[in-house]
Amino acid sequence: MSETLVLPWLLCSCLLSAISLAVLYLKRKMNGFGPAAARSPPSLPSLPIIGSILSLVSDSPPHIFFQQLQKKYGNIYSLMMGSHKVLIINSHHHAKEVLIKKGKVFAGRPRTVTTDLLTRDGKDIAFADYSSTWKFHRKIVHGALYMFGEGSASIEKIICREALSLSAVLSESQKSPMDLGPELTRAVTNVVCALCFNSSYKRGDAEFESMLQYSQGIVDTVAKDSLVDIFPWLQMFPNKDLTTLRECVSIRDNLLQKKYEEHKVDYSDNVQRDLMDAMLRAKRSSENNNTPVPNVALTEDHLLMTVGDIFGAGVETTTTVLKWSIVYLVHNPKVQKKIQEELDRKIGTDRHPQLSDRGNLPYLEATIREVLRIRPVSPLLIPHVALQDSSVGEYRVDKGTRVIINLWSLHHDEKEWKNPELFDPGRFLNEEGDGLCSPSASYLPFGAGVRVCLGEALAKMELFLFLAWILQRFTLEVPTGQPLPELQGKFGVVLQPKRFKVTANLRAGWENISLKQHC
Repeated sequence: MSETLVLPWLLCSCLLSAISLAVLYLKRKMNGFGPAAARSPPSLPSLPIIGSILSLVSDSPPHIFFQQLQKKYGNIYSLMMGSHKVLIINSHHHAKEVLIKKGKVFAGRPRTVTTDLLTRDGKDIAFADYSSTWKFHRKIVHGALYMFGEGSASIEKIICREALSLSAVLSESQKSPMDLGPELTRAVTNVVCALCFNSSYKRGDAEFESMLQYSQGIVDTVAKDSLVDIFPWLQMFPNKDLTTLRECVSIRDNLLQKKYEEHKVDYSDNVQRDLMDAMLRAKRSSENNNTPVPNVALTEDHLLMTVGDIFGAGVETTTTVLKWSIVYLVHNPKVQKKIQEELDRKIGTDRHPQLSDRGNLPYLEATIREVLRIRPVSPLLIPHVALQDSSVGEYRVDKGTRVIINLWSLHHDEKEWKNPELFDPGRFLNEEGDGLCSPSASYLPFGAGVRVCLGEALAKMELFLFLAWILQRFTLEVPTGQPLPELQGKFGVVLQPKRFKVTANLRAGWENISLKQHC
């Protein structure tokens, strides 16, 4: 080919290629192509560097504000957190596509400054990225928890022991206004301690008090999409929240290290007492190259962070749901009375409730479900990350996009729930009122899919037994002259109710029944 023809030929080839690419792009734009749709979701206004932060200024907490934005942008929309693209999901159809149908595609976790501090760079379960190492750790923990599985006599005995102790405290404090928070936390802590460390705490224990301090500090500072998580370079400057988080993590790590060293001293391959033993066994197997998953190392950091993860999440979430349950019971005394009437009919005063009673106490179970609906403990769940290019609904989702499931929107969707702001346990009962039902697919209190909450079965057991024991014996009321507890809550890694006080009044007919006789 002569030199005079080369240049025109190259130009024509480039032009044809450009036209072909443009046509392909337009086809994708109009019709979707392959596994991922071509259209990007509606997006909040965004500026260079800061992203959509100016559009996110609101007096409402994030879960409610995201629900409000749904009216303008639809069930799926995106925004920019600094340089990170974030997809907000507000409907159960799309939530289940992310969590279940494409669970492994969206099983990643974002790396942030605060979660890295909490987990030694993602060596736990909740905040760790999806990988063979994560799957191995989760399998170990699942197996250890299964040892105390639902219906297990051992875990029921542990919970009932703490329910007995809690009832004794309420008996001593009768008619005196008290903040139940610390006592509920101690009871739940002891259940989780038994699972993780085979130990428990008495009232006033110094180690327990330090745990209360560090747990609240972590809840107040981690995973809240604070500015330092959006712009990591801000950690170079003085930051009160980061300082608090580092101090709280240090206290927690010292406690975990102490428990770890104690377990190493009296560890036996023939006995598995708790989760720490299970993790130690897995660690030793990996060191001896006996790990069933190739190239997976279980370091001391992984062991401590995984146990700390289960310990922290298991205490804070269940305690928070118990607090919300009490808040709504004092707001709705008729609901409380109806639960007590059910307990009187089905159990009476001859014995305490047992796990085997769950099927006979549908109204109590329905009340627990309604608490989990109206005040989801984690209204935004933990963000997911797309591990490859994909789609949700009709919209394209690029690899690396962060995906937030707005559980609050799912649980307050007017198309799915009649009067969603009304506390109504009856919505979870059948027409006869003597059995449970599932009124809507828009109910995911523990998440779903690959990263569903590991402690779901344990939490349900604790919620049922603690509430059944308390309400069988006591009526909870607001102290005379004091307002009802607030219902808004305090947004953080969990949605906590603000502090409040109640009185626990012994019910008629229980005056001469001893807790020891009744155990």
